[in-house]
Amino acid sequence: MPDTPFAPAPVILGDEPGSFPHGVLAERHPAIVRQVGDAFPLDPRRRRALDALLASCADGVVEPLPADADPTGRDRERWARWGMDAYAGRSWYEVPWLWAESHFYRRLLEAVGYFGPGAWQGVDPFRPAKLAELDAPETDEELAALDGLDRLPADERTRALLHGSLWGNRADLGFRLSDRGADTGGEVEALVADDSDTLWSLLPASGAGTRGRGPATLCLVADNAGRELVPDLLLVSQLLAEGRVDRAVLHVKPYPYYVSDATPADVLDALRRLVAAGGAAAAHGERLWTALTEGRVTVRAHPFSCAPLPYADMPDDLREDFAAATVTVLKGDLNYRRLVGDRWWPPTTSFAHVTAYFPGPVAALRTLKSDVVTGLDARTEAALEASGERRWRTSGTHALIQVRC
Repeated sequence: MPDTPFAPAPVILGDEPGSFPHGVLAERHPAIVRQVGDAFPLDPRRRRALDALLASCADGVVEPLPADADPTGRDRERWARWGMDAYAGRSWYEVPWLWAESHFYRRLLEAVGYFGPGAWQGVDPFRPAKLAELDAPETDEELAALDGLDRLPADERTRALLHGSLWGNRADLGFRLSDRGADTGGEVEALVADDSDTLWSLLPASGAGTRGRGPATLCLVADNAGRELVPDLLLVSQLLAEGRVDRAVLHVKPYPYYVSDATPADVLDALRRLVAAGGAAAAHGERLWTALTEGRVTVRAHPFSCAPLPYADMPDDLREDFAAATVTVLKGDLNYRRLVGDRWWPPTTSFAHVTAYFPGPVAALRTLKSDVVTGLDARTEAALEASGERRWRTSGTHALIQVRC
């Protein structure tokens, strides 16, 4: 299968005991299966399917989707194109980690009957956790903080909302305006790469100069639902209000994925949460609601959003969508892995180099929660390695804003 158009680094696998990917496959995935089983009164057939998946996680192999995996058969065809023939029959630990993770979630949805037919068709197995997060008291506090944010100058407010989107539910949505973002308690800055000025140059405020490219379109490829999707929506609202963008396309997952990834239903839940919050939060929610009804904001759920492949392999229609954007912003760790390729790049590998294939300006907003990283300068890499923080790549205590024009 094609991957990247230049000499690549080794693909990350999960075959090394003690490594982060191995822990995800051996420990996190079985825990997720158990949590889903505990959260729903599934019938014996579905419980047997979950038990089989649990056993497969322990010592099984990648299995093709069953013949009745979906009513249309299109999903089986997609997975065939996405590498099933190459990986079926191999251990979960011996195939690319990105591929193994993605296939696990497809198998989990199959086990609980998400694709039907049956009573559980279309039921998001992660929805209870998503809603609990949206309804948490912490969310009330974060949304109330927006009232104070409105008193700041527009550029500071926009910068704060950018950092809120970057850090997600670690942002404290009290929107601390330090460029450091979250406090790591160490000598290394939490924000290990910051191209935010370049991002703003692509999206100048109304009256700050001409773009020279006609109406500005933002493609935002969302990551998680709940308290992490809310700041993404707030950022879109603010960019619309300032005239930095004329329209926005929000890309989400077509079905539940990676526990907390956002789907169209999660977008509606987050919007309703904003509108019901009152104050500045409600104003943002109403602005977005109106923009959706007028077509200035659209939601897209492309099947490739759940593909186990890097964006270098994106289909033509998705490539055309991104090519038409003034800038595409990809949120979160999984999207970063897919953007640069889930490989053991040296951290100083050029971000521009590994994203050269992308059809237009692209930006990554990402907290570091997996091993892959690119675009660091040598001094930052050395400081991170010398900091004594052994898991700086995976702990979520560091973040980056990277842009390639």
